[in-house]
Amino acid sequence: MKAIISDIHANLEALQAVWADITRQGVTEVYCLGDVVGYGPNPRECLEMVMKCKVCLMGNHDQAALFDPTDFNPVAERAILWTRAQLEAPIPNRSAMERRWEFLAEMPRTYREGELLLVHGSPRNPVNEYIFPEDVYNERKMDALFRLVEHYCFQGHTHVPGLFTESCSFLSPEEVDYAYRLDGRKLLCNVGSVGQPRDGDPRACYVLLDGDTIHYRRVEYGVEATIKKIQSIPDLDNFLAERLRQGR
Repeated sequence: MKAIISDIHANLEALQAVWADITRQGVTEVYCLGDVVGYGPNPRECLEMVMKCKVCLMGNHDQAALFDPTDFNPVAERAILWTRAQLEAPIPNRSAMERRWEFLAEMPRTYREGELLLVHGSPRNPVNEYIFPEDVYNERKMDALFRLVEHYCFQGHTHVPGLFTESCSFLSPEEVDYAYRLDGRKLLCNVGSVGQPRDGDPRACYVLLDGDTIHYRRVEYGVEATIKKIQSIPDLDNFLAERLRQGR
């Protein structure tokens, strides 16, 4: 069984809770779709944890930590510059700092394994392109995306979990009772966000892939502890804390 996680955003409490849930499920391989850092208060610790994954892709916030942020709003830009400063600190020592930077720099943009394509954003623009639920009304965009998918594509980036079918429909996890069987037809699966859900549910979200069945998992975590950490850091806007309570 595989676990696919995404958009941790330096939320250590959420990642620890999800990792504990993954361990209880008997998962053999964990894949991360990127955005390990950005927005949250524990970038170093989260990077250390995802080093245990079989693969970890580069998200747009991971890329921004390495290079200059582009097309970021002021809140996100300030947060990523603070994140970079944390990663530049030799804590607990210089070798640990260098190991984290090397891990970031070596993150691939895409990963293929059998019938699976893994990206952060989309098969067309793996790091930066969003695929929103309302894009099912943009047939030209969806057709272009599905032409690049041979079988099944898993992505994150929007923080909104759900399934996109080639017939231009979007299915939320609730609509499929949190489980969906892969039947050979092309599919785009957004796995949701571990550290900053935006679908109105504040619980961390990830998926299990058990053979040919996708299972969505929602996990409670110590959200108030994360909120207090964010509020204690002047460079992280309080909005980043408050949105965690609402899952927005």
